[in-house]
Amino acid sequence: MTTALHSPSRRRVARLQEVSLLEGPMLLLRSIRGFSSHRSLMWLACVPVAFIGLGLFNLSAHAAEMPELNAAFLANNLWLLVATILVIFMNAGFAMVEAGMCRQKNAVNILAKNLFVFALAVTAYWFVGFSLMYGDPITAGWLYFNGLFFDPSVSPQLIGEAGLVPTVNFLFQAAFAGTAATIVSGLVAERVKFGEFVVFSLVLTAFIYPVAGSWTWNEGWLFQLDFIDFAGSSIVHSVGAWAGLVGAMLLGPRLGKFVNGRAQAMPGHNMAIATLGALILWIGWYGFNPGSQLQMDQWVPYLAVTTTLAAAGGAIGATVISTITSGKPDLTMIINGILAGLVSVTAGCAHLTLSGAWLAGLVGGIIVVFSVSALDALGIDDPVGAFSVHGVCGVWGTLVVGLWGFQIQGDGSALGLFVGGGFSQLWVQFIGCAAYAIWTVVTCWIAWQVIGLFFGGIRVTEEEEIAGLDIGEHGMEAYPDFASAGN
Repeated sequence: MTTALHSPSRRRVARLQEVSLLEGPMLLLRSIRGFSSHRSLMWLACVPVAFIGLGLFNLSAHAAEMPELNAAFLANNLWLLVATILVIFMNAGFAMVEAGMCRQKNAVNILAKNLFVFALAVTAYWFVGFSLMYGDPITAGWLYFNGLFFDPSVSPQLIGEAGLVPTVNFLFQAAFAGTAATIVSGLVAERVKFGEFVVFSLVLTAFIYPVAGSWTWNEGWLFQLDFIDFAGSSIVHSVGAWAGLVGAMLLGPRLGKFVNGRAQAMPGHNMAIATLGALILWIGWYGFNPGSQLQMDQWVPYLAVTTTLAAAGGAIGATVISTITSGKPDLTMIINGILAGLVSVTAGCAHLTLSGAWLAGLVGGIIVVFSVSALDALGIDDPVGAFSVHGVCGVWGTLVVGLWGFQIQGDGSALGLFVGGGFSQLWVQFIGCAAYAIWTVVTCWIAWQVIGLFFGGIRVTEEEEIAGLDIGEHGMEAYPDFASAGN
């Protein structure tokens, strides 16, 4: 009988493709020379600990150099942080208004855009937008830049002067950038591709909006002309509206919106959440306008009151006019009237008397009703009335400073034409409105066209639009347990 000789058994070496996710990193480290022993792995584990310790040491070193925090410094920064949270919460309001005023089959798509666009805006604005808006001059008055990212360091002088911590200031400004991008979503709703909208939002918040904002808020050429836009009727709202209008015109109207040249009603699926969204936006505006004071002082409550009165005036104006024109009060117009009033006072909330703010909102509420009808007559499909609210009333709110504005926080002198200030301020306000319109239309037309060229168009297919963007773009429904016959 022959006995076979067997070689000594050896443990089979597992390959990386065959191990589990938990075992993979350890196998990879052991394959590297010098990391096969437990002692080497222990030294490797010390690296992040060392970095953390170094960071804590640097923080302690800087903290030791700082003077004692004073009450004004704490109050100013705390107020701006609260205002920032209110402005960020406005994203919920925009999402509710837009989703409620659009059809059920597109609710997930609308909510996804409104939620994701803020993440995009903060990232793009952090990477380069804040630097373009508030950096050092490259071409004085027109273009600014201060490198990528921003410097979050706090100096002793800043604390002594009760200035704003750079991180708080950045977050407040980033929330404004997110608002501009969110406005676009309403104008292109129910027919734009999700990915293409994402790319456009990045371009808008990283480049188009920051450059425009620097012209006024970083002492650019419009600031030097004494152009006034206290909280952004033009800089934020009309820029977002013009950007969305270009997209809406390039996309074309939704299927079934116009039949034989006449606009057809396409009712929203949930007016309850649209109403909730309007109230959230109203509350959020107390961060938008009073927060733009950038400090806690005696004028913050005044700005809150002018904001409230304008919203009230807008609601009244839109309700009265919609009742006259349609025979019954229209809830969508009440919602848009409130928002129109808020936009109408955003530029001049620090330059209008209380009665002037209410009147500005009232006129804005009247304007928005006729503007919605005018866009329908022009064949432009704006599903939620975003251009009428933010674009038309953004321009109106900017011009009203030149009509009956005052230097309320200054010497009290008249700025507006109707209160003895002459034509000069009104002319400057008109130049600012035109500049923001031209800049945004030209740059956004280029951006939308380039994006469409690279990605094969910006509009979903006809089949996808009929079925709904929730299924086509996201593979889910907002209300899967309810019948979708009303879509």
